Amino acid sequence: MASNNPAPETLYFPNDDALGFGGDDGGTFDEWNPTEDSVRPVRGKHRVAKQRNGLARSSTVLGVGVIAAVGAGGMASAQSKPPVSISLPDLPQSVKDKLPEAESLPGVGALISDLGGHSSDNGGDSSDNGGTATVTHASLVTGKGGADAGEALRARILQQAEQQQGAAEDEAKAAAEKAAAEKAAAEAAKKQEEADAKEKAAKKKAEAEAKAKAEKERLAKLAASYSLPVSSYTLTSRFGDGGSMWSSGHHTGLDFAAPTGTPIKAVHSGMVKSAGWAGSYGYRTVITLDDGTELWFCHQSSMSVSAGQKVSTGEVIGRVGATGNVTGPHVHLEVRPGGGDPIDPMTWLASKGLHA
Repeated sequence: MASNNPAPETLYFPNDDALGFGGDDGGTFDEWNPTEDSVRPVRGKHRVAKQRNGLARSSTVLGVGVIAAVGAGGMASAQSKPPVSISLPDLPQSVKDKLPEAESLPGVGALISDLGGHSSDNGGDSSDNGGTATVTHASLVTGKGGADAGEALRARILQQAEQQQGAAEDEAKAAAEKAAAEKAAAEAAKKQEEADAKEKAAKKKAEAEAKAKAEKERLAKLAASYSLPVSSYTLTSRFGDGGSMWSSGHHTGLDFAAPTGTPIKAVHSGMVKSAGWAGSYGYRTVITLDDGTELWFCHQSSMSVSAGQKVSTGEVIGRVGATGNVTGPHVHLEVRPGGGDPIDPMTWLASKGLHA
């Protein structure tokens, strides 16, 4: 802001009586009646008002107006512009004593109070120094309080930035921890599944082994109560073998070939249902077991038991022969559950723990 030039080059000061103040110095002054010719124009918005009621507004009032204008319009640039000095002409002490204080002027006192109570008694905003009063709008508007406000704003911005950065870091950390927890949970679940699968497999294997062991023990116990029909033999025909030698077109039993006269033993304990000649079967003995299964022993050369007789496992019931429809001495064994159609004797014997 540029400084205002002093209004007149030569000033005329009226005496106290002419100003209406009265005085004891008795001095007289020529009447001051400024005209357009005697007053130089003032640039800017400030103008020197004409005389009103015998009293012209002095440059002091003008200075106070400048202070108000600076406070109202120069706040935005107070930090960036250099201080501006306003020079006022020196006045006689008698005139200065009659001038009102700046704080008592309408509107000015409130403005100066709003600016932080800057006055001639606080901070030296205005002073008598060789007749010149210097006003700095940096000191009126901002001063130390403005600098502190700027630092506070800067600190607040930095604090907000740090808070945002901290929140972002916390969010990233929380996301990383969540991802790690999910990964750990997935790995734990996978390991648990693998452990459960291994445990299930081990349990299944153990159950199978236990079942096999139990079956083996059962078969061993059964084998003690079952026996093969002959001790020494050769298997010559199996169940299901085809040929014209058999009336049904296929073999219905299991042939144990042995020399004629070889003892034939009861496979299991039971009751003799019949013992005698049976046509193509030759001499045949039929034993019914406790569960209703019938065992047929055929082609015997002789029989040692009769119908209605109870026999035990391993008891001799006859001798190997070649009677009936045969090609050589052997014992033909048939197994008929419930007295019905024959089944494979090899499978049935295996279920009893015997392997032919």
